[in-house]
Amino acid sequence: MSIARRKLEKILTDVRNDRVTIEDALEQVARIGYQDLGFAKVDVHRHERRGTAEVVLCERKTPQHILEIIRALDHAGQNVFCTRVSPDVAAIVKRKFRGLTHNKTARTLFKQNVPIPRKEGLVVVVSGGTSDYSVAEEAAVTAEVLGSPVARLHDVGVAGIHRLLSQSETLRKARVIVAVAGMEGALPSVVAGLVEAPVIAVPTSVGYGASFGGLSALLAMLNSCSSGIVVVNIDNGFGAGYFAHLINR
Repeated sequence: MSIARRKLEKILTDVRNDRVTIEDALEQVARIGYQDLGFAKVDVHRHERRGTAEVVLCERKTPQHILEIIRALDHAGQNVFCTRVSPDVAAIVKRKFRGLTHNKTARTLFKQNVPIPRKEGLVVVVSGGTSDYSVAEEAAVTAEVLGSPVARLHDVGVAGIHRLLSQSETLRKARVIVAVAGMEGALPSVVAGLVEAPVIAVPTSVGYGASFGGLSALLAMLNSCSSGIVVVNIDNGFGAGYFAHLINR
């Protein structure tokens, strides 16, 4: 039984036994779904609503705030998953909270408290070049910690398209594909033309001059002539990995 359900059961029991008024009980019920830390309201009920716990975006948060949010999720018995964790912040947090696994490339922290139901379908993460590696790993790790099997195909961009074509067997096994690329952003269009699985395109802020920090790749992916492609925001590996898991689920 979850902590939220135990709290609700106690409130209802208190009402039945006249230990609290209905008005007080309603206020307590309103607070069940989150823990108010003052600077943050941690959604400790999200796992019951959506099947996955709240994910902590660590950019622009202090190590102390990150630690307090992690402790709240951990105390609630939720899985702890943090994204965009810089190496120095990860080192501080890991020293003060044990049990976290740090993926330096994906910039994530993870601690499992709840069993993760494993899915059968395969998520394939394809990246154009090694400069796209960090965003691709963020997508792959996200899908994995949510329970999806993941295959990685790195550095198979269109500049050497024979590298991608040599992985056709793996691509055809995918239930959903995440295609990560910067520069001209052509990789998702090519991939979608080879497979029947849906493709999630991730533009990255990789490129020279007029790439405009990934905007040119984003627009190219939005204007793809290949059907079956959806596009997430620039460098949003997390969003792509999460959505890929939902499709796979």
